[in-house]
Amino acid sequence: MKQKIKDILAAIAYFLYEKGILHNRIKVHDIDETINELLHTEKSMVRFGDGEIVMIKGGDLMLQKASPEIAEGLRRILSYPDEKLMVTIPDIFETLSDHHSASRQFWRDHLLFCRKTYERYCDPGRSYYSTFVSRCYYYVADRSGCGAQFAKIRKIWENRDIVVVEGERTHNGVGNDLLDTARSTERIICPPSDAYRAVPAILDACTAYGKDRLFLLSVGVAAKFLAVKLFEQGYRVLDIGNLDMEYEWFVRRSSGKIKLEKHDCTSVAANRAAGYTAYLEQIKVRV
Repeated sequence: MKQKIKDILAAIAYFLYEKGILHNRIKVHDIDETINELLHTEKSMVRFGDGEIVMIKGGDLMLQKASPEIAEGLRRILSYPDEKLMVTIPDIFETLSDHHSASRQFWRDHLLFCRKTYERYCDPGRSYYSTFVSRCYYYVADRSGCGAQFAKIRKIWENRDIVVVEGERTHNGVGNDLLDTARSTERIICPPSDAYRAVPAILDACTAYGKDRLFLLSVGVAAKFLAVKLFEQGYRVLDIGNLDMEYEWFVRRSSGKIKLEKHDCTSVAANRAAGYTAYLEQIKVRV
């Protein structure tokens, strides 16, 4: 009953948004505009999903414990003043008509509880981009355009030397061709949880590389802080979040969320047994 009441309230609130009765001052470029900006400029990107907004409010996530320091840092990044660092947030303020029904309800509920957080900490004068750039498969009702979007995303690192900064379970591009357009791939493997505490050590490992490298970050909340620090030191860095997972679901034509076997491969022996020898060779640092 409580969930039903919440869903009804969320639907009413969103109806008021769509009709302009609740004023929306936050503007977000759509996915295609976001991809084009990444493809045709050298801008960096930091990604805010629903989890980061929850942490701004002081809530824990599954893989990261909350703290006032993290919450305050995320608030500052959300309104970061330099537009060369693209800040992405959920593109949910104008319409959810392109979402399937479960996704529509999720984001209505999210906005019901988090609307004031966005309004308080987002800069109304800033251009925001769509966080769905890295989650462009699961949520959408019509998936006919996903192939073209992923093809353009893969061009972003075409013929680039990339460094993937990820957790030990993530395996970006392993078992699929997501990163195959890159000229070379090296990896920095980070703690699977509470990676924020390891940010200084991860940063040291990253800055051992030259500024010609393109960094792809997939290390939860810690990625937000790493993205800013690397950007400020002159690197191009993209916080790609769960892009690989979405790409796997796309390749498999999954109708919904499914578990990926590679996420259970954490030891060297397990990775070898799975045939991930190239992945192991790409690992240069374990933090």
